[in-house]
Amino acid sequence: MSVYLRNATRKHRLATRRIERSLRAMLEALGRPTATVSVSFVGDAAMRRLNRAHRGRDRTTDVLSFPLYEPFRVPKRGPRGVPEVLLGDIVVSVDVAVRQAAAYGATLEAEIERLLVHGLLHLLGHDHEAPHERARMERAERRLFTAIGLRWPYPR
Repeated sequence: MSVYLRNATRKHRLATRRIERSLRAMLEALGRPTATVSVSFVGDAAMRRLNRAHRGRDRTTDVLSFPLYEPFRVPKRGPRGVPEVLLGDIVVSVDVAVRQAAAYGATLEAEIERLLVHGLLHLLGHDHEAPHERARMERAERRLFTAIGLRWPYPR
């Protein structure tokens, strides 16, 4: 299993060891201990460009996921039995994470972990557009929050 992290922001230092540990724990909890994921941390301007180019929305967002497989068709092993499977890329806007952390009364690290949970589940095919999809994704998010010791930030 590999976790590739890239921080393209200049104004925010991130706890990369903690982030990597959390991602490994999430992958383990998902039954994907040999999977690989790439994570980039960017600012609002870069995230806005990505959101416009890939989703047609001309505004920043908190997290984008770029899966390499069709939803729920992610192989357990790589090609020809190679144990590693690259799930895809997650991009997090640290600027949005800072604002959301303040709104939730959370630390930046906790908010980034929350966004990584969300982004990782998107890589594995989860979505939240329809109510039944949203409920299924929330159950998976709660399970991963528990796996990494993160409290649920949303009111009931």
